[in-house]
Amino acid sequence: MLGQAVRRFATSAVRSSHYAEGPGKNLPFSVDNKWRLLGMMVLFFGSGFTFPFIVVRHQLLKK
Repeated sequence: MLGQAVRRFATSAVRSSHYAEGPGKNLPFSVDNKWRLLGMMVLFFGSGFTFPFIVVRHQLLKK
């Protein structure tokens, strides 16, 4: 009984959503400008990659 109610709610929520469809339309960022996308990806992944090195350097220089 509960499963049926959840299933009905989930399908009605999907049907009632009115978002634009197509590649890249369901992302929280724009993929129209490839150079801006490249810059954002470099910043995002680059910050995650360099963070451990910065933390280790800070710990080594700490007195």
